[in-house]
Amino acid sequence: MGSSFEDLEVWKKSCRLSVRLYKLLRNCRGYGMKDQMLRSSISIPSNIAEGSERKSIPDFQRFINIAQGSAGELRTQIYISRKVNIFSDLDAEELIQELKSISKMLQSLHSSLKKL
Repeated sequence: MGSSFEDLEVWKKSCRLSVRLYKLLRNCRGYGMKDQMLRSSISIPSNIAEGSERKSIPDFQRFINIAQGSAGELRTQIYISRKVNIFSDLDAEELIQELKSISKMLQSLHSSLKKL
């Protein structure tokens, strides 16, 4: 836990995903869904950062779990958004794959903290 959250690849990747989502949703008129998806996406790197800054392994693990929950929530929202044509099939699939990758990275981070 010696390094900063800014050094974590999963934090960087989840920030990039949030930026991409903001750009994709720039002209979205489904304001409720747009707001919820942006909140979910921002929650992922924010919880990684907050947990890391707590300087407690159990706290960090708890915040990683919250980030994973937000990733699952966002995936669900993307599946629904695809069905109502907020996202193209291609954009939705890329976002879903990115979120699955982030979830795996979060699980690995959580597991690595158990060994400390």
